[in-house]
Amino acid sequence: MLLIQGGLVLTPEMRFERADVAVERGRITAVGSVRRIPKAAEIVDARGRFVVPGLVEAHCHVALFADGIDARYYDGNEMTDPVTPHLRAIDAIHPEDLAFADLRRAGITTINTSPGSANIVGGQTAIVKTAGRTVEEMLVRAPAALKMALGENPKRVYGEQKKAPSTRMGSAGVLREALAKAQNYIERKARHEEKVAAFSKRAKGAQRPEPFERDLRLEVLASALSREIPTHIHAHRADDIMTAIRIAEEFHLDLVLIHATEGYKIADILAEKRIPCIPGPVLFSRMKLELRGLTPRNAGLLSRAGVKVAIQTDEGSATRYLTLNAALAVNEGMDEAEALRAITLTPAEILRIDDRVGSLEPGKDADLAVLTAHPFDIAHSRVERVLIDGRTVYAGETE
Repeated sequence: MLLIQGGLVLTPEMRFERADVAVERGRITAVGSVRRIPKAAEIVDARGRFVVPGLVEAHCHVALFADGIDARYYDGNEMTDPVTPHLRAIDAIHPEDLAFADLRRAGITTINTSPGSANIVGGQTAIVKTAGRTVEEMLVRAPAALKMALGENPKRVYGEQKKAPSTRMGSAGVLREALAKAQNYIERKARHEEKVAAFSKRAKGAQRPEPFERDLRLEVLASALSREIPTHIHAHRADDIMTAIRIAEEFHLDLVLIHATEGYKIADILAEKRIPCIPGPVLFSRMKLELRGLTPRNAGLLSRAGVKVAIQTDEGSATRYLTLNAALAVNEGMDEAEALRAITLTPAEILRIDDRVGSLEPGKDADLAVLTAHPFDIAHSRVERVLIDGRTVYAGETE
């Protein structure tokens, strides 16, 4: 047993003074007052410290756009075709990316890392822990979502190549066309399976069907159409957000909005339609045209309107500033408890992994951080220890 003893346990759901967190075999076994402590237990004295769930980053590009290398060597954008659903983040994640150590030092234990936004359909995201020698050791879920993008990025990338899409109309048209092809693929596959079933039963007149030709691109799009995996659509401007909603409703996609920079302009619509948003980065500049409506108040405005919000940082090693982004959202009006939830339990819920991470509860993965002060007390809060799956992955500067 490992016992984190006597700390102030702070989660989106509770605040426990002088509480213990017991860990065995990589899982949390108790939270509160642990009285029966085996002699062989490892004790971590957390008195005067805050104990929080390992932070969850809902959208970033860590290890696909690796830190410390020239952009020519990035692996996050396959800019040769606007529709690449068959690409998988796990095939490009570099476990030795320098960013992972930075994330562990910041208490970030789980991330959803994604292909970039150059393509209309960029590929499949992967949820990984921030420690491990191989992707297989780190993996929580893959595919986790299907990344898509609207707005300036795909139209710029392919417009410069004199290819579609080069306009917003073109972007929407390319996406609809791809989804329609996937619908047709689903129907063809169903008819083939009916023929196979009839032949296997030796139905009268049934002939052996030809082998079904698989299409990896359409199979992935089909999994999005069946809502087996959610669809994460990058959109900044309010009109692009509405286009994402329009297409998602046409094709019955399980939509999650990435960035939603102007989400505050239509927060009532997003709340009514119950569309989760992953806004951010909060700490950012208006570096391109579609960010003219950027405001650090966005996350708070969305949250107050009733939208499910998970704050994100988007970048590589800058992902370590996730807590700072949440603190800035609080400074700009977001409820403090909601902001803490927006970097722990809410992203876990949006990513469909809240049965494992996002809070400190018996049975969940033992992912947690011990801090010197409240996580939003940026001037005084330092991460002293981080556990992933019950294993200490950071202990001060001794890592």
